[in-house]
Amino acid sequence: MSEENKNQEYSADNIQVLEGLEAVRKRPAMYIGDIGVKGLHHLVYEVVDNSIDEALAGHCSHIDCFINENNSITVTDNGRGIPTGMHEKEGRSALEVVMTVLHAGGKFDKGSYKVSGGLHGVGVSCVNALSSDLRVEVHRDGKMYEQEYKIGAPQYDVREIGTTDITGTKVTFLPDATIFEDTIYHFDILVARLRELAFLNKGIHLSITDKRRKDAEGEFVKEEFYSEGGLKEFVSFLDETRDSILEDVIYIDGEKDGVPVEVAMVYNTSYTENVHSYVNNINTHEGGTHLSGFRRGLTRTLKKYADGSGLLKKVKFEISGDDFREGLTAVISVKVMEPQFEGQTKTKLGNKE
Repeated sequence: MSEENKNQEYSADNIQVLEGLEAVRKRPAMYIGDIGVKGLHHLVYEVVDNSIDEALAGHCSHIDCFINENNSITVTDNGRGIPTGMHEKEGRSALEVVMTVLHAGGKFDKGSYKVSGGLHGVGVSCVNALSSDLRVEVHRDGKMYEQEYKIGAPQYDVREIGTTDITGTKVTFLPDATIFEDTIYHFDILVARLRELAFLNKGIHLSITDKRRKDAEGEFVKEEFYSEGGLKEFVSFLDETRDSILEDVIYIDGEKDGVPVEVAMVYNTSYTENVHSYVNNINTHEGGTHLSGFRRGLTRTLKKYADGSGLLKKVKFEISGDDFREGLTAVISVKVMEPQFEGQTKTKLGNKE
């Protein structure tokens, strides 16, 4: 052993224990994917996902996002509001627990949320850890509450600041410039995600306002989204520049083993496959068992029909699944109570059901 290696002692003193949100700040990419543009915008998605979860539970209909002049983000909803009462085990407000403790939230209680996009429970606390400043305001039980944080640390106990006749949560945060490579938010990126969420969750109003820019009328640049047709409208949107072979988008919904499934699809004159898959509103870019199952089912169904009707009698070669998916545009959305993902950024589903 070299003299250098001898000097590199490994003892109990070398073992570090990261307290609270320190782990997130030490290794942010483990929680949000990266510290570039993708990770920066992922902070917004985590907060919005909490509001979407309220909507899926039937308690929220409006979600509004704002890019403020200083590039901070504000997200408001008209949900029930994060609980503010005393958390018996932690000995402090439940609001503070949700904002400062990893793996804390209603997502682990099946009675609170049936499905959730933030299942790992690090969502809003992760945002807090990676923000230089964050303020949360809650409207609940006729009262208004607030708490502010700096680098994840509460600046005072949750306090009552007034009365209210509405319910909901308002979160404003400023990403930490010492963590992220860039802290400038891109309006178009957020527009794309909110539009996607509107299609995936029909009947919910979403909006994004950019307070850094004004339009020709002197109003802040704003986009609003609302979909009644859901996935059917999503497929039509994805296929709007292509020539459709079918008169209308095919839509199927049902439930299998307690898992709600929605599929919308159409064929066009192109030769490419354009399939988007989602689990609990999360775009599973790498696919997974739900996408594999859809492809197998589609191939089996079309092949059975073609064989039964004699359409393939004169074909002297084997028709593959790829052939059946030429010109296909589809969106698959499943809602799974306990999804098994690869990491917090959730890009591939592993559930066998």
